[in-house]
Formats: sequence, structure tokens, C-alpha cells
Amino acid sequence: MDAGKLSAALPLLEKSFGQEFEEYFGLNISKDLLSVDDIKKKLVSVGAETKTKPSLIYLFSRSEKLDLMLVDSCGAVVHKTVPEAHREELLKVVKEFRNEITNPARRNTTSYLSSAQQLYKWMVEPLEENLKKCETDTISFVVDRGLRGMPFAALHDGKQFLIEKYNLSLMPSINLTDTRYVDIRKSEVLAMGADQFSELNPLPAVPAEIAAISREWPGISFLNEGFTFDNLNQQHKSRPFGIIHLATHGEFRPGLPNNSFIQLWDSRLRLNQLRDLRLNNPQVNLLVLSACRTAVGDDSAELGFGGLALQAGVQTALGSLWYVSDEGTLGLMAEFYQRLKIAPIKAAALREAQIAMLRGDVRLEGGKLRGSSRGEGVELPQSLQGFADLKLSHPYYWSAFVMIGSPW
Repeated sequence: MDAGKLSAALPLLEKSFGQEFEEYFGLNISKDLLSVDDIKKKLVSVGAETKTKPSLIYLFSRSEKLDLMLVDSCGAVVHKTVPEAHREELLKVVKEFRNEITNPARRNTTSYLSSAQQLYKWMVEPLEENLKKCETDTISFVVDRGLRGMPFAALHDGKQFLIEKYNLSLMPSINLTDTRYVDIRKSEVLAMGADQFSELNPLPAVPAEIAAISREWPGISFLNEGFTFDNLNQQHKSRPFGIIHLATHGEFRPGLPNNSFIQLWDSRLRLNQLRDLRLNNPQVNLLVLSACRTAVGDDSAELGFGGLALQAGVQTALGSLWYVSDEGTLGLMAEFYQRLKIAPIKAAALREAQIAMLRGDVRLEGGKLRGSSRGEGVELPQSLQGFADLKLSHPYYWSAFVMIGSPW
């Protein structure tokens, strides 16, 4: 595709992806479409401010081929097609990839590698030369339906996972993403959660998770009875928390947004009600849902997950594609908040936490959670004391966690 056609195609792709999210959430965000030059300027500007080298990768799946588009901060716009990754074959491998990672019986194997390497070959390898040429270190994927529920971090080039090479995020579209850089390293955290539920499984590690965050960050925390809509709303309005952390069940389900919810202590906050919290006033930069899951292969559930930051009115959200075990969630979250205090951007903190897990630096040992950036370790709750020694290196434990929206 020549430069002129690329310049015309990219804004249309942005518009197409953006409309999907707007229609799903019932939003009408009247924004002028960004031109290719506008997108390049945004990447150059935020890259200079954060000292990163960002790139966008668009994945558009068609019945006969997969289209890849790259926009990097060096000014390049590249288009590649992968005919063998036609939609039917692509979605079959995506499903196999996710199933292999989440299958409990395969957690001591590398059965996911075949599909992880195949998807890397289709989705990243054709652009690799350009990524290296521009010294890209941060990739935001803007992707088609069927691909938003995929753990990109666990794609594999034969030697390394994708997360070992790049900071990663999933964007609904750059047009719908607040890309302004805000340094959140001195932010206060509002941490809320519950460990017991009337209809859902308990989350026994939640008190330890909230305690670990509260030890590291200034702010305030509430557990169980204090975790209500009114209190969340009141606390948010009372002071400018840069980060809101919700340690609770979240379900992204098929159908309309009101089918999906975040479980509070005494009620369910439906996805269509999330805007009522007005988390953009005062502005929340990061919303974390530490125990959510997305219905596999359902387009509307993926729209709910992929549009979480947009619907919440926050710059960035962090959520999980499937329920990760208590020990895995506690390990990732404790490490992430440690890294977040010093990392240059949010996606770098997530990347460092995920790498620490996959390399076995974060593990359960002697009744404590031990991590590469943590001295004495975090005391495990009674329910997890039975784990004498457990590495959290399998992708099941770390690749579920996805940064949604701005990686900065």
C-alpha cells in the first residue's frame, strides 16, 4: 500500500475501532479524527516527555488475511499483510493460545509455546525490522474484535516473551485515549476491596494485597463493609487520588454493558454505571481491577474490557483477562506497586513486575511472598500458608494482566 493510501486508511481504521466502543457504551465523543501526521506528532511528543520510543501496532483481521499497520515515533508508517493468518485460522490459534495458558493441568508445561510463537510470527515479526530501526521500547496494540482478550505479553519469538522486549498496552484507539503524560509516582491511592461474597468465591488474599499497597503508598483503604458505592464516590470526591485500586471480582460478560459488573460489598457496580463515578473529576490516572475476567471469544465482553479506561474516564486501567489464583494476583500486585514508585511510565512498572514473575524472582517461600524488590517479604494469609514453595513463572500467573489505555 502506498503512502497516500496509508494516510487515508489509518484514520478510517481508527474511526471504525472507535465507533465500536462508542456504540457499545452509548457514548458520543465528538472528536475530529487524527490524521497520520497528528498520530506521529503525538507519539513524538509523549516519547520525548517520557524518554520512551513508542509505536502503535494496528491489527485488522479479515476473512482472507491479517492486516498489520505500524506507526512509530521515527515517522514511519508501515503496512504488512499476512494471508496465512486469515480470520478463521487466526481466531483458532488465538483460542488455543489462551486455552493452553489457562488450563490448570498444563501449568507445569510449555504447551502454550507453539501457538505463542505462531501468533508472534504473524503479528509482530513482519514489523520487527522497523521496530528495531526506531529502537521502539513501548508498543500499544489497537486491535480488531476477537483479539482484545488475548494475552499479548506471552507472545514468544522463540527466545523471549514479548514482554521481555517491550512495554505493552491495549488501546481502544489513539483517538479515544488520553495520552497526556502525568507522573503518578507521588500519587495517593484509594484502595478498596472485599474478601467474602454472598454469591461469588472468596478472595482470601485481598486483605494482604491491600495491606501491601497501603504500606508502600500514601492514601486510604477500606475492606468489606467500607467498600460501597457511596463511600467510593464520597472518597473520590473528597481528595484527588491519582490511583484507585479495587481488589474484587469483576466480570466482563456477553451482551450489553449492564451485564458486566464490578462487585462491591453490598451491590454490583454495572459497567454502564461506571461513568456515574465521574473519575475524570478529579482526574484518576490509573484504575486497577485486580480480580476480573473476560468471557472468552465474545466480542461484546472484549469491548467492555478493552474500553474500561474509556468508560471509567481514566487515562489507564489495569485488569486481568481471567481470574488469576490468589497467590498469583498477590504476587503481581505487590510487585507492580513496588515498581510503580520508580518506573518512568506505568507500562514499564507492569513489565518489570511480569518479568520478575516469569524469571522466578517473585515466589512463595516459607509462608511469605518474596520478590526481587522486597526485603523481608509479605506474610501470606492463612489460606495460602500451605504453599511451601511456589514459583509464579508460568504465563498463567502474569500474562493475564493487561494495561488498557495510555501506557504512559
